[in-house]
Amino acid sequence: MEKIQFEQVKEQVVHERLENGLEVYLLPKEGFHKTFAIFTTKYGSVDNRFVPLGEKDFTTVPDGIAHFLEHKLFEKEDGDVFFKFGEKGAFTNAFTSFTKTAYLFSSTSNVSENLETLLDFVQEPYFTKETVEKEKGIIGQEIRMYDDDADFRVYFGAIENMYHNHPVKIDIAGTVESIAEIDKDLLYLCYHTFYHPNNMVLFVVGNLEPEALLAEIKANQSSKTFAPPTEIEREFPEEPASVAIPERKLAFPVKIAKNLIGIKEDFGPLKGIAGVKHEIVADMALEMLFGTTSDNYLTLYNEGIIDDTFGFDYTNQDSFSFVLIGGDAKDPDKQKEAVLTILKEAAEKGLDQASLDLVRKKRIGGFLGALNSPEFIANKFTQYVMRDASLFDILPALNEVTLEEVNQFLTSLVAHEDRITSFQLIPEE
Repeated sequence: MEKIQFEQVKEQVVHERLENGLEVYLLPKEGFHKTFAIFTTKYGSVDNRFVPLGEKDFTTVPDGIAHFLEHKLFEKEDGDVFFKFGEKGAFTNAFTSFTKTAYLFSSTSNVSENLETLLDFVQEPYFTKETVEKEKGIIGQEIRMYDDDADFRVYFGAIENMYHNHPVKIDIAGTVESIAEIDKDLLYLCYHTFYHPNNMVLFVVGNLEPEALLAEIKANQSSKTFAPPTEIEREFPEEPASVAIPERKLAFPVKIAKNLIGIKEDFGPLKGIAGVKHEIVADMALEMLFGTTSDNYLTLYNEGIIDDTFGFDYTNQDSFSFVLIGGDAKDPDKQKEAVLTILKEAAEKGLDQASLDLVRKKRIGGFLGALNSPEFIANKFTQYVMRDASLFDILPALNEVTLEEVNQFLTSLVAHEDRITSFQLIPEE
């Protein structure tokens, strides 16, 4: 067991890597009434080609199987896991992203019992032919529901525009056709490969006694048998630096058009402190240009080019990285042109130190405030640990960002026209 001190935020995290490879992090927070636990595997929707545990050759599995697996783990032979958590006064949930699947609970009591339930239900899969077939209908309905969701369609439309081959372009839930190919054997294949403790992180935050809780976690894990840990081999298709489709418009049942600009970054994975720093530089640059208190935002808003749905998002993962900017638009082409003009002028002229200092102050305040949320701490800590960094690297990185780094990011962002795309949903006539 090691105790990691983070002096700037006056926090201490207890960490231990267990014999089976599971990384455990415990963060005691005096005065917190709620305890929040999240059990995460580094396995998401993009991991559709890999070498299964104990095998030598790559295999390709149907799109949507990581999300399907998340759904099926809640169903057991003796009933539904939600009921078991509910009996102990806990709220439970799960989610699948492009790169991870996470299972969580929050409670104000019975923490030990709920933590045991979390560990056991995730580590004891139960799949049958009948339950898998039943789930296909449920997830098929979910896929169709999202197909009718305008915000979802514009988001994935922009990503589809950016990527030629990378599986990030595919809906996390897959398609009705792809999930039809899933069976219990494929679920077990993916489960045993990616749900090995060596590929997982457990993080618990709240009013807890770390030594006692760690002993309980160790006892739970030592009672189970796992295959020897091995590194998982993943494979992704070659992806050109350019976008796949420069511009696309789709008629859709919306009252007002939606516009999303996608800009594809092209570089290798950034891990550790370098990854945290790059993410923060990107976020601060975009906040300086398009944040709700920026001159650009106010001008565009007052001119009716944007409304309060307008925003930006930066995503950086091991095998893909992109920026999205946009929102609802009375004139989507005008919004697109205005955003790109702002980006190109900023890249040419550079931003100023006063704006950077203002955004830095805002981001530091927001970060320190978020440390009062156990959900924020647990989700973000896990996210950064899986990229060889720490949540508490954020504060030093925020303080270290320079104007030169911000301007370099903006210059690189618009340097290649063929890495910029737009996707629009247009009201049906």
